[in-house]
Amino acid sequence: MDPQFWHERWARGEIGFHRGDVHPLLVRHGAPLAGRRVLVPLCGKSLDLVHLAGLGCTVVGIELSAAAIGAFFAERGLEPAVTTQGPGRVWEAGPYTLLEGDYFALSAADLGAPCTGLYDRAALIALPPERRPAYAAHTARLLARGAWGLLITLDYPQEAMAGPPFAVPEAEVRALYGPWAGIAALEREDALAAEPRFAARGLTRLHQTAWALAGSGS
Repeated sequence: MDPQFWHERWARGEIGFHRGDVHPLLVRHGAPLAGRRVLVPLCGKSLDLVHLAGLGCTVVGIELSAAAIGAFFAERGLEPAVTTQGPGRVWEAGPYTLLEGDYFALSAADLGAPCTGLYDRAALIALPPERRPAYAAHTARLLARGAWGLLITLDYPQEAMAGPPFAVPEAEVRALYGPWAGIAALEREDALAAEPRFAARGLTRLHQTAWALAGSGS
């Protein structure tokens, strides 16, 4: 997606992708992230960041929208220090370091310290197929060797609904991450009943899967 697409979504308040609660799959499978410095691509203002902080994580989010980052800190009652660093701005308060800018323009050095964890609930599924190989490869470059990641994907008949979010089937997950991570499916669940907005868009099948990416990073 073009960056302007996401800026406009936030400006118009069209953020149906934002959950009003912590993702249940993170609650059930996020324990291995405890105490790690965790990279969260395309983090928005997700409450998942708060859950990670509660696990003792240092949270390093990357987000294009200054509006999303500002809203996250405001809703936490935090006043971040904002500095310019590398290709964008860095907002910091408490356990949170949120980098404002293009995910693909950032290097591991821009993250401040090695990230030994990854949490991806909304980034991979936000990208069209042609962008996903570059995203997975860049993510590997950002992570420390031996990092552990939790990836959440959706799978549905892509022809039934235009993304985002996009369908990412198991074969693609293994092709994208297999070169640099051991992959294990932790849980696969029928998600259609819990996501009526997708049923309203014409879906008759929707599954989401939590994946462990073990030993990830370059």
